[in-house]
Amino acid sequence: MYSIDSKLKEVELRLLRPTQISVGFREVEQKRESWNKLGAKERRVAMSHELFPVIKGPKKYFYIIDHHHTAGALIKEKSENVLVGVVKDLSRLHLDDFWIFMDHYSWVHPYDETGKRCGFDKIPTNFEDLKNDPYRSLAGEVRDAGGIAKSDAPFLEFLWANHFRSAVPRKLMDEEPKKALRFALVLARSKKSSYLPGWPGHV
Repeated sequence: MYSIDSKLKEVELRLLRPTQISVGFREVEQKRESWNKLGAKERRVAMSHELFPVIKGPKKYFYIIDHHHTAGALIKEKSENVLVGVVKDLSRLHLDDFWIFMDHYSWVHPYDETGKRCGFDKIPTNFEDLKNDPYRSLAGEVRDAGGIAKSDAPFLEFLWANHFRSAVPRKLMDEEPKKALRFALVLARSKKSSYLPGWPGHV
């Protein structure tokens, strides 16, 4: 959980840094397509409502703690400025201490595209170098289809991505994505998923 501790401000997109190693590329592309369809005026309005919660870190970079897929999409769309709200100013900390603080509050997710935990040094300094976790995209699709209920749990979709990773064959996802989604939806609503935050129960 987090709350914005400052007035909103507009900053250059290039000053934002990720706090995770991977995203779902398919979800990034879907968001990019949505932005691409907007006209100039519609886009300005949409951007005024798109807020990135950030931690002000060492060297005054802004580390986003949510909306990585949107940031990746906007970079691909060559957007320049975004609206941010500072959750915490940790700019005085040394980088090592900064990551320890971030980890304590679950504001960082140092897990790679296979679900394996890595060192903080593996977190990219830009969004172009984020890795693709197709199971994160699958989790987003299950969420959008109503298979994952709203929850305040940090990095919720990554928890579900790892759950699907052990049950949904990658080959099925690549060759028959709609069938893989149906399979994942059934799993999400089953008791096998009841330990996860956002479990919707039987429907």
